[in-house]
Amino acid sequence: MANEPLLSLDLPGIPKVKSGKVREVFDLGDRLLFVATDRISAFDCVMPNGIPRKGEVLTRISHFWFDLTETWQPNHRLLRENDPLPERLAPYRGALEGRSMIVKKAAPLPIECVVRGYLAGSGWKEYRSGQSVCGHRLPPGLRECGELPEPIFTPATKAETGHDENIPFARAVELVGRERAEEAKAASLKLYSYAREHARKRGIVIADTKFEFGIYEGKLLLIDEVLTPDSSRFWPAEGYQAGRSQPSYDKQFVRDYLESLDWDKTPPAPALPPDVVERTRGKYCEAYERLTGRSLPGGAPPA
Repeated sequence: MANEPLLSLDLPGIPKVKSGKVREVFDLGDRLLFVATDRISAFDCVMPNGIPRKGEVLTRISHFWFDLTETWQPNHRLLRENDPLPERLAPYRGALEGRSMIVKKAAPLPIECVVRGYLAGSGWKEYRSGQSVCGHRLPPGLRECGELPEPIFTPATKAETGHDENIPFARAVELVGRERAEEAKAASLKLYSYAREHARKRGIVIADTKFEFGIYEGKLLLIDEVLTPDSSRFWPAEGYQAGRSQPSYDKQFVRDYLESLDWDKTPPAPALPPDVVERTRGKYCEAYERLTGRSLPGGAPPA
């Protein structure tokens, strides 16, 4: 049911190779099945209850961006959003529909490809202390959440648990090689610039985002989720103003609630109350509808 979050998934007879904070990954032999659950994490802890349809929003938004960019940026997707599932997955259609993606077995690069277009979060903190962000020297006088003179590429190492760690571009070169690092950088900046222009016309500011790339048959492919509220910082364009923090389309209500508790931010995480779940669900759905210009299939209007 649409109001019942999917928190975990097993498919009898199909091996699960990974279970992340949000995604379940299954091995289909020559390809992989990605399934986005409705789990939500904050402060590196997964909440005991999820956000209904969140995984569907993440998957459908990723399909949307793949559709728009695949003519010039190859990706790992094998089936499009409305293609029928293979016969062996037909018994699980109810659980998989809208939140699954069948992809090539690309070998992921060991770096997160982060692009920042605005000065927020850890970037703002670093700028205030030294007028630079991840090795990029910036002009004086920039303000919190202000737009940067031009987008910057700030790679990070991947962390299975805890936070990713920002690294200089030279370290990214050491990890993946000069040619791949330059290729991933150029692709990331092009994707971000394209998406930022599209989103702004739809009423969303994409402040920053992270991409993942993988190698398949010697080629660089865009993989995993793309330009979603989980991998990006989305702000409403209406009311945007530099010099202060911005409301967002992601986990804002979850973080605000958790900050109000006497909780030490270590597991086990507390359950989220119904109003926080519903308001967060509404923001995810609104992000989908604004970006795509479509209503979420079978869904109620955003809260």
